Amino acid sequence: MTTPSIASLEPTATARLRTLVGEVRATVGRGLPPGPTARLVAERLAPHLGAPDLLTAAQCEGDPARYRQHVLHAEPDGSFSLVSLVWLPGQATPVHDHVAWCVTGVHQGEEHERRYRLVPDGDAARLVATEDVVNARGTVAALAPPGDIHLVRNGGTETAVSLHVYGADVTRLSTSIRRVYRLPADAG
Repeated sequence: MTTPSIASLEPTATARLRTLVGEVRATVGRGLPPGPTARLVAERLAPHLGAPDLLTAAQCEGDPARYRQHVLHAEPDGSFSLVSLVWLPGQATPVHDHVAWCVTGVHQGEEHERRYRLVPDGDAARLVATEDVVNARGTVAALAPPGDIHLVRNGGTETAVSLHVYGADVTRLSTSIRRVYRLPADAG
């Protein structure tokens, strides 16, 4: 399985990042179900994407071996965490879903995403591609299980950086991935 390299918890945060964390905290604190929470967090994340004062240079550093995860914030009560994922050209996730609701937003570059649906196939199951999208800078997506199966890759020629807000503490779990799918899937 391809897993991201994980940078240690970042000790410094920009003023804009602290503002974003406060906005997410207030939204998550409303105690709404996963779907509405993800949609509202997406609305809070969108205005910050692409802002030059959101991340430090260190929080945008990649890893030549695999995509890299920088933990930006983990809420002490475990209710959410915020990471930046840095993708060099050609780097990708496996086909996966998530342990909790998830919001993604492209901060720099673009990400190519293939979304899937799990369908019965005799005594087993297979994945059917439902949509291919190119997420440009500023694009946000709100995902909530079930139905959040996808593969993400940097299909461009530049480094891509995205922010991900998860409805779980990835520092405690060490990942946001619930399951990696090794089922037959549509060619991509």
